[in-house]
Amino acid sequence: MREKAAEMAALSCSWVQETMPQTPIFSSMLGSSCSGQVQPDMGERCVDPVYQDGNLVSGSLEALIERLVPTMDYYPDRTYIFTFLLSSRVFIHPHELLAKVGQICIKQKQQLETGTEAEKAKLKSFAAKIIQLLKEWTETFPYDFQDEKSMKELKEIAHRITQCDEENGTVKKIISQMTQNLLMALSARSQYQEIREKFRQPVTDKGTILKTKPQSTQKDILSVCCDPLILAQQLTYIELERVSNIYPEDLMQIVSHMDSLDNHKCRSDVTKTYNLEAYDNWFNCLSMLVATEICRVVKKKQRTRMVEFFIDVARECFNIGNFNSMMAIISGMNLSPVARLKKTWSKVKTAKFDVLEHHMDPSSNFCNYRTALQGAAQRSQSANSSREKIVIPVFNLFIKDIYFLHKIHTNRLPNGQINFKKFWEISRQIHDFLTWKQVECPFEKDKKIQTYLLTAPIYSEEALFIASFESEGPENHMEKDSWKTLRTTLLNRA
Repeated sequence: MREKAAEMAALSCSWVQETMPQTPIFSSMLGSSCSGQVQPDMGERCVDPVYQDGNLVSGSLEALIERLVPTMDYYPDRTYIFTFLLSSRVFIHPHELLAKVGQICIKQKQQLETGTEAEKAKLKSFAAKIIQLLKEWTETFPYDFQDEKSMKELKEIAHRITQCDEENGTVKKIISQMTQNLLMALSARSQYQEIREKFRQPVTDKGTILKTKPQSTQKDILSVCCDPLILAQQLTYIELERVSNIYPEDLMQIVSHMDSLDNHKCRSDVTKTYNLEAYDNWFNCLSMLVATEICRVVKKKQRTRMVEFFIDVARECFNIGNFNSMMAIISGMNLSPVARLKKTWSKVKTAKFDVLEHHMDPSSNFCNYRTALQGAAQRSQSANSSREKIVIPVFNLFIKDIYFLHKIHTNRLPNGQINFKKFWEISRQIHDFLTWKQVECPFEKDKKIQTYLLTAPIYSEEALFIASFESEGPENHMEKDSWKTLRTTLLNRA
C-alpha cells in the first residue's frame, strides 16, 4: 500500500511540475512582501483589489475568490492561498467557497473548450493548476471537508477536471490519491477527538490532608526524576505532542467565535475549540502539579529542595526553547499557597528564579519574553539539529496576540472591502506557530516520567492552602481567618 501511495505521489508531483511552476510556501515568512510573484493581469475579471507598494491590502470577497482560482496563465502565490483559505471562513462557509470556486473553474473550462485549438491544448495545464490548488487546500485544511456539503462540492469539481484528461486518466488517478489522503487525515483527526487523557480532576478528599501527614515513602516527582534537564525534556515532549494536534483552523476559530458573539448569534459551523482547551488545560494542570509537589512536602529542608528543583527545571525549559512549560512552572510557584511559604523561600537560592521572573516580567507587554522568543525563533531558522529548532511559545500570550490583533482592526473597511492587511498579519503569526509545531521532538519518551506528570494527583486551590498552612502556620489575621474558615468547612463536611 505504501509503495503504491509513493508511486502515485511521484506521479502527481512530476505531472504537476511539467505543467506549472512551483512556488515555495512562505518563502518570505509572510514579511513585508505579501506575494512572491508579479501581480497577475486579471483584466476585466477582477477590478477592485487594492494594492499598496505591490501588496494586496483589501478587496471584495468576490475579487479575492477570483484571485484564488488559477487560470490558464496564472497560479496564485502559496502565501496568498494559505492566508485566504485561513481567513475566508470568517466570511463564508468552506462548502460555499468550494461551490464558488467550482463555478469559476467550470466557466474557465468552458471558455477553453470553445476557444481556439491552441486554447483547447492548454486544458491539461489548466487542470494541473486546479488540482494543485485542491491538493494544497485538502492537505492544509482537511477539516474544511468534514461535512457532506464540502465533499459533494469537491467531488463535483474533481469530476469536471477529470474530463480534461480522459485519454490517459492521469488526472483521475491523482484526484483519487488526493481524496484517499484527505479521508485518512479526517480519520486521524476524528480519532483524536477521543482525548488521550481525561481532564484531570483535583483531589477532593481534603480531610485526609488535614488529619494525616503524607507518608515519607509516598512517591513524589523527585523519586521519579531527579534530573532537571531530563524532566524539562519530557515536558517538551508532552508540549510538542499536544501542539501537533492544534491546526490553523482551530486558531482561526477564535476570530470566528468572537465575531459570532459580537453579532449576538451562534454560528453552527463553529465547532468547539477542543484542542485549544485541552492544551490550555495542560498548562493549568502543570502549574497546579508544581504547587502540589511543593506544598505536600512536610519537612522544610525537603520542601526547599523541591522548590530549587523546579527552578532548575524551568531554567532548562528556557534553554530548550520551551517557554510554555517554563511559564507554567513559574505560575505554579507564584500561586499564593506556595508564595506564602516564607520560611521555605528564605532557604532557597533565588538568584536563578529572579532571572526567570525577569524573562517573564509582564511589563511593556512581556517585552523581555518577546525578545527571548525572537532569539529562539532566529536560532530555529538557522539550526542544523532538531534540538536547536524547538520553539514553544507561551500559548496564552500567543492566543491573546491574535485576539487583540483581531479586536483593534476591523474585518472590513468603510468601503465594504475585506481588510486583507489584517489577515496577512494574523496568518503570519499562525504560520510561525505551525512551523514550530512541526519540529520533531529529539528526546526519547520516558514512559515512567510522563505517566507521573500526566496522572499524579493534584490539589485544588483549597487543598493547596490546607497543605500550605499545615507546613507553615498562618502569620497574620487574614491568614488566620482563612485557616479557621477552611477547618470549619472541613469539619462540617466530615
